[in-house]
Amino acid sequence: MSRAELIADLAESLHDAASIFTAEDGGDFRRHLDAAAQDMSRVRPRTLLGIITLVADQEAYAAPADIQIFKSALWGVSRTARPWERAWTGRLPDVRLAMNGTTPEMYLLPAPTAQQISVLGATYKFYYFAAHSVSADAAQTTIVLGDRSLLLLRAQAEAMRELAVRNVSKPVTMRDGISGGTRNGTPTYLFEALMREFESRIQ
Repeated sequence: MSRAELIADLAESLHDAASIFTAEDGGDFRRHLDAAAQDMSRVRPRTLLGIITLVADQEAYAAPADIQIFKSALWGVSRTARPWERAWTGRLPDVRLAMNGTTPEMYLLPAPTAQQISVLGATYKFYYFAAHSVSADAAQTTIVLGDRSLLLLRAQAEAMRELAVRNVSKPVTMRDGISGGTRNGTPTYLFEALMREFESRIQ
């Protein structure tokens, strides 16, 4: 699903309300889809494998650009030595995720030691939750085809939320995209109704 295809579907689904938004270069519709994709990360978690190369006594490492939450480490989980044994390499680091300006970084605390790297290796593999995205290249859009209607429903809700913020008082007509039934009311009502439907469909 490319961004252009989704924008066209979203604009069509909004019917008369679509004329209120800017369509040039995706405009407002692109923002609605981006917000919807962000919320899809909440309801359709996306787990990916990450890899960093460890350096002895170094705490900070560049994190994947699309990381949202660190999930779990694979490095060192198979070690068999116990704390009272000579082969014990010490406590494994905990991971904290932080932003360095606009760049996400992983902090391994305490920093991995030279002994740990010697025994366990310098390749630190981990699982993390990644953000969803809508791309101009259909192959780069992370929302699966089966969730297309769910994404569009959430984007419709985002459009109604923006209309409510703009204090639009003119009633807006929307179709829910499922039953084809008409829903009339203020943008605030429509936002709440669409979000209820969105939440019910992810159960």
